Amino acid sequence: MGIAIALIVLSLGSVLFHFLSPWYFTPIASNWHTIDTTISITFWVTGFVFVAVSLFMAWAVMRYRHRASERASYQPENKRLEWWLLVVTAGGVAAMLAPGLVVWAQIVDVPQEAQTVEVMAQQWNWSYRFPGKDGRLGTVHPRFVNEDNPFGLNPADPHGRDDILIASPELRLPLGKPVKLLLRSKDVLHNFAVAQLRVKMDLVPGLVTYTWFTPTRTGSFDLLCQELCGVAHYAMRGRLVVEAPETFQAWLDQQPTFAQASVRPATDVAAGKTSYATCAACHGANGEGNIALNAPRLSGQASWYLARQLRQFKQGARGTHEKDTFGKMMAPMAATLADDKAIADVVAYIASLPDAPQAATIQGNVDTGRSRYTTCAACHGADGLGIHATNAPRLKGMSDWYMARQMRNFRDGVRGTSAQDVHGGQMALIASMLADDAAIGDVLAYINSR
Repeated sequence: MGIAIALIVLSLGSVLFHFLSPWYFTPIASNWHTIDTTISITFWVTGFVFVAVSLFMAWAVMRYRHRASERASYQPENKRLEWWLLVVTAGGVAAMLAPGLVVWAQIVDVPQEAQTVEVMAQQWNWSYRFPGKDGRLGTVHPRFVNEDNPFGLNPADPHGRDDILIASPELRLPLGKPVKLLLRSKDVLHNFAVAQLRVKMDLVPGLVTYTWFTPTRTGSFDLLCQELCGVAHYAMRGRLVVEAPETFQAWLDQQPTFAQASVRPATDVAAGKTSYATCAACHGANGEGNIALNAPRLSGQASWYLARQLRQFKQGARGTHEKDTFGKMMAPMAATLADDKAIADVVAYIASLPDAPQAATIQGNVDTGRSRYTTCAACHGADGLGIHATNAPRLKGMSDWYMARQMRNFRDGVRGTSAQDVHGGQMALIASMLADDAAIGDVLAYINSR
């Protein structure tokens, strides 16, 4: 009796939980209502079978319970029952599969008027490419991929010169217009997924997959990689912003083309030296840093990273948090650099300074730090020398006391919370693994031992 009651309560409780639960699909923001319909059909079919089987089991437990006066009869086969089971099961399976096939036929049939956008994934970042005024994307090939050409565009293809490159994980799209996404991966298997749009498709190395949708409401939606792609998989996050067509076009017109991004203005080291005079007061004449003035070492750090940090200070992505005392001091210094040319000049001068690694100031357990650094190594490299492709700066030989402070800032929400600081946001997720100052010290002790 107890088992029968438990089966009845389980089946009815499951049904009530389904209808009364506050956890369900997020409100849809695209044209794919048919996907929700298909899932609802699956719920109805499987739910009916689950309840029917559970109630039948409860009835069977009661009806055929043990009685001392009766013995079970053996019936090896029942043709009539088998035919009923075959027909009902086939009908249920067909009811679940047929709508999915109809929806899949719609997914692979992209409207001719759909705008084409390329999505490129790599551990652990998203980037995008829009066709230029000619309406065509240029050809690409892995052999063209380098630091100056991360998309691997063919320099000889005229159709790629006006392609618009978006190096941010934020993808913007116009409201009410169909878009076809061409999906590429530079390294391992990734997955493009936006729950509100009901979009989910793998990005397979060596292939170009695709999907399409039409945004039906404005808003900002989480873009997630839903394929385990490495130790920092959980930090591979992006945003999909749907906005009015005129707002989208105004934003798109401000983005650089491949031709524009390929132009590297000549830097003036002499002008950079003049600009650096202000920096030298804290960071030292040779960029060696000064712990007494809370100024980290600059010499030896990657130029692209220094330039990015200077731009973030100028734009307010860094140095605005109330607890970032020393960042607030740096922000007005960065403001003395009038434009990107001035930043490029001073960074070029810093690159000409002697590379003199700083002595360690932090102690810790090297063996424990080695195991913790495994996650860091995926981006910063096994030797901590930094990797441009993963937007990870050099760690080895840099000011360890400064790195300790920044790790605490990332962990405590002082740094990496600005929407403009995308890579800082990723670092904040990683730093949250370091529970206390001892863990930070262990990681830095290991880096210093390399």
